[in-house]
Amino acid sequence: MNKQELMGILPHRDQMLLIDEAVCIDGIAYGKKKITGEEWFLKGHFPENPVVPGVILCEILGQSVCVCLNGAVAGDKLPLFTGLNNVKFKHPVVPGDVFETECSITKIREPFYFATGKGKVNGKVCVTADFSFAIVDKE
Repeated sequence: MNKQELMGILPHRDQMLLIDEAVCIDGIAYGKKKITGEEWFLKGHFPENPVVPGVILCEILGQSVCVCLNGAVAGDKLPLFTGLNNVKFKHPVVPGDVFETECSITKIREPFYFATGKGKVNGKVCVTADFSFAIVDKE
């Protein structure tokens, strides 16, 4: 899925749609985000040595796994993080990198979904995390 197609399943828009492309194959979500150096979150993190903030890497993982939800996040629904566990940052992600995700849903107890994921650059793991989210009605 490209960015336009992702907007059909994710409510994120403008600068908060943080993945460029994603696909779900056999229950595993694979996503990509090219870090150009022009992203809003790099302007102050850090001006002389830009590094993608860890919370943004976690958000990219969360957005990526949504491609495996078969339309559960649509129209009047929102996916909201409910937890981040066992998060490990192993290597920084910087401008010029292509951040690639690999995530899967490990358990569903509606409206809660539990997932695990990792993000890599050039095959090197940069972040791993277990996370959960709920799919709720828009208010």
